[in-house]
Amino acid sequence: MFRTHTCGELRITDTNKTIKISGWVQKTRNLGSMTFVDLRDRYGITQVVFNIDTDAQLCEAARALGREFVVQIEGTVNERHSKNPKMATGDIEIIATAFTVLSKSETPPFTIEDDTDGGEEIRMKYRYLDLRRTPVRKGIILRSKMAQEIRHYLSEDNFIEVETPILIKSTPEGARDFIVPSRLNAGYFYALPQSPQVFKQLLMISGFDKYFQIVKCFRDEDFRADRQPEFTQLDCEMSFVERDDVLNKFEGLTKHLFSKFVNFDYKGDFPRLTYAEAMALYGSDKPDIRFGMQFVEITDIAKNQGFKIFDEAEYIAGICAPASAKYSRKQLDALTDFVRKPQVGAKGLIYVKCNEDGTYKSSVDKFFPQEKLALWAEKFAAKPGDLLLVLSGNKTKTQKMLSELRLEMGNRLGLRNKNIYAPLWVVDFPLFEKDEETGALHAMHHPFTSPLKSDMHLLESDPESVNANAYDLIINGVEIGGGSVRIYDTQMQQQMFKHLGFTQEEADAQFGFLMEAFKYGAPPHAGIAFGFDRWAAMFNGTDSIRNVIAFPKNNSGKDIMIDAPSLVDAVQLKDLRLKVDE
Repeated sequence: MFRTHTCGELRITDTNKTIKISGWVQKTRNLGSMTFVDLRDRYGITQVVFNIDTDAQLCEAARALGREFVVQIEGTVNERHSKNPKMATGDIEIIATAFTVLSKSETPPFTIEDDTDGGEEIRMKYRYLDLRRTPVRKGIILRSKMAQEIRHYLSEDNFIEVETPILIKSTPEGARDFIVPSRLNAGYFYALPQSPQVFKQLLMISGFDKYFQIVKCFRDEDFRADRQPEFTQLDCEMSFVERDDVLNKFEGLTKHLFSKFVNFDYKGDFPRLTYAEAMALYGSDKPDIRFGMQFVEITDIAKNQGFKIFDEAEYIAGICAPASAKYSRKQLDALTDFVRKPQVGAKGLIYVKCNEDGTYKSSVDKFFPQEKLALWAEKFAAKPGDLLLVLSGNKTKTQKMLSELRLEMGNRLGLRNKNIYAPLWVVDFPLFEKDEETGALHAMHHPFTSPLKSDMHLLESDPESVNANAYDLIINGVEIGGGSVRIYDTQMQQQMFKHLGFTQEEADAQFGFLMEAFKYGAPPHAGIAFGFDRWAAMFNGTDSIRNVIAFPKNNSGKDIMIDAPSLVDAVQLKDLRLKVDE
């Protein structure tokens, strides 16, 4: 037996017990007649004491212990004279009677502490060491507990967990596929699934009316903090349901997870915004509603006043930053620099300070006298001390710029508290989006999304105005999940393929198996998929999903720990009948 207790288990009630613990040496402190060793495992840290007066040889040997040595300690639990309230085991210590070095360690490339000196690249290279750190370990444990809780919650409601294939057919779903060559079928390829979409629809046709899966998905797309080439979804589908059935069911799951993992008891129903409302008020289909500063359009009162920039604009709108009129010229210049950054793309920024004495100070005083600025302030419902920030130009582009500015002001004013959770549903997305270069229509979600019943009559005559029966769950400005009511009628699905530019032959080649299945009695069905990594990262209080994935890729899509992707042997390429184009 290597241990009778873990390093986070012993308490004052265990005093005088003879125990064994095993773990990694966190640090040692040699204080003359005594040597202290902090021993760590995933459960915590326990202080071990070696006393030169009781066993000089043992104490001397303990001084040779280095950081990250794996050690077994035998001894007696003792009440500490100098207690440490910051440690769960801080009331006790172990008086060592024997120890065994189970494994020695070289000096680690970075300190394995909560606040480490290791940069991200070096920690990713030695990820197995990084996982020993408490903040990283907590994220992985949280992820595990979330998965267990989800499985329990859905299984209690008769959902069936079904595994779907990883090697599938390549189909167009928005992002690039990762493809896998087949050795047994030369010149043919599998694809790794971007999602189990068609399989969960087939499961509905099979009669499994409530399905879920915590599943790996793969998308060959550009990287950012909340993306990885391989990621995990909570994938769900239900039969004989309408949109509200799905939203209510998974709103319940979300509330349950809020209560279980972040001690947040959400009262009432999640708010809902249409896509059009979200864009008009926030310039984003994933708005952060932890704070206000909704957009206010002033095109009608700011245009045609002799200010060329506004007079030539399609759209003029802004936000009201509360209690910010005392912003200095330097701070306002910094905001102007921010909106001019390439990721925002504005040419400039107009401001109006609502002074405490009822007057206004603006960057466009020359063109807009006090009475005009007062009209602006009235439309914004601005109070003395507030700051108006205004952008203009093309409507769609300006809304996106204003969205970035709003989020930046939310950060600067401390309004984006990670300990506050503000969920909402965004519904009624456009069914199609148009490629600006080619003019071709693409499915905003995927080709199996049903149009709203109220818009179906427009599908042939005006497809761009058709809204989808689709929905996203947004929490704190992060898209946590998304789904839709599915098409289950063969004729409607063929009509959808036609609008997406598929010939009958192409549709049959890509999705013939699904269309064939529709012939044998497909039930009405709908579903949703949640970004499990994003959910875990949010509950863990971190911005990057890498912090809740055991072995993530870096920003270049590489696993620098195992050196992947890598070249493969020429024999393997020959077996697969592949050649690398240099």
